Amino acid sequence: QVQLVESGGGLVQIGGSLRLSCAASGVAFSNYGMGWFRQAPGKEREFVAAISRSGNTYYTDSVKGRFTISRENAKNTVYLQMNSLKPEDTALYYCAARYSSSVSSIAYDPGSYPSWGQGTQVTVSS
Repeated sequence: QVQLVESGGGLVQIGGSLRLSCAASGVAFSNYGMGWFRQAPGKEREFVAAISRSGNTYYTDSVKGRFTISRENAKNTVYLQMNSLKPEDTALYYCAARYSSSVSSIAYDPGSYPSWGQGTQVTVSS
């Protein structure tokens, strides 16, 4: 079972930037596809970005051009660089992991990810 710990959240002004990190342990990280999801108060958890074992990436439309997901296998860590932040980006951000036999496979359905972190809060204010 993979353990995931997110960090890097906080309070930021509109237009600011944050970099979230998710450290994985307990498994061979390079065998896992990774995803970032978020949940705002009163809303369902939604997909943000995902990265395959080989580094393929996929984003939800609302963050394309502003967010970048990346991974550093040597550090068992996945990142989410968030730029040009907007109030609607305010949410609890979760990272998630899924074992994948395919190096290029990406998943954006939360149900595809059996392992989740506890989340890190991102608040964008004016």
